[in-house]
Amino acid sequence: MKRNDPQLQTGAAFGVALFLFAATFASASTDPCDPEQWQTESQVILLGEVHDNPLHHDIQACAIAAIAPSALVFEMVAQSRVEALTEADREDADQLEASLLWEASGWPDFRMYYPIFTAAPQAEIFGAAIPRETLRAVFETGAAPQFEGDAAMFGLDAALPEEEQEIREQMQFEAHCEAMPADMMGGMVAAQRLRDAELARMTLNALDQTGGPVVVILGNGHARYDWGVPVYLRAVRPDLRLLSVGQVETTDAAPDAAGHAFDRVLFSDPIDRPDPCDAFRQAE
Repeated sequence: MKRNDPQLQTGAAFGVALFLFAATFASASTDPCDPEQWQTESQVILLGEVHDNPLHHDIQACAIAAIAPSALVFEMVAQSRVEALTEADREDADQLEASLLWEASGWPDFRMYYPIFTAAPQAEIFGAAIPRETLRAVFETGAAPQFEGDAAMFGLDAALPEEEQEIREQMQFEAHCEAMPADMMGGMVAAQRLRDAELARMTLNALDQTGGPVVVILGNGHARYDWGVPVYLRAVRPDLRLLSVGQVETTDAAPDAAGHAFDRVLFSDPIDRPDPCDAFRQAE
């Protein structure tokens, strides 16, 4: 699988899906791959995704090519792996996949993500993935002790409002098909907060080191204004110029998907995928 593999090309390859914009873009065009759609003075641009939807990654690559960021931050890769990358790694999809230990990471097919890595060849890459053993430790210690940054500065040491904590625990319970013990959901929420804070920390590191703009590739849940990465970014830098874009499948039931959670929302058709709860049912 090399860089010129047709499956890896960016652009409007998935243009059969209709995108609707829940906010006004820079031009009247509704083509999400129109470079004018991505004109922004934001210092940080969060590009959300449904991880296994190829169209979402195609749009991310289009956006990155138009924005030409100085840095890319990925939820999916560890900074330790990124620091070891060479120019040759980025030029060869197989080599990059191996260098990032992608196959063992549990993320979807690397072919969907590779165009994102190459859409801005000049951009420095940063990773914000957290080791699994650290995430496991969160269930015993909470998020703050496992954070490599200043937990108080990022607001990670403060408890969530009771109502938000309850809502998020219920969402985690449902997301795990109600198959895990309910009393584990507090740990799941804490792990999510740790991921959000680490994404924010690495994003600010990238901004400070490169001058920006910085594009962050992350799941929609992390891109939410109300309790995702923006909360932690704004805790440290309230005046940061930030743009958050959610990519939502039309079957998504989140009532605020087109509302306050993002600056802009792109809607797409869902992809065919197995019922994620089947794995839990088979384990019973």
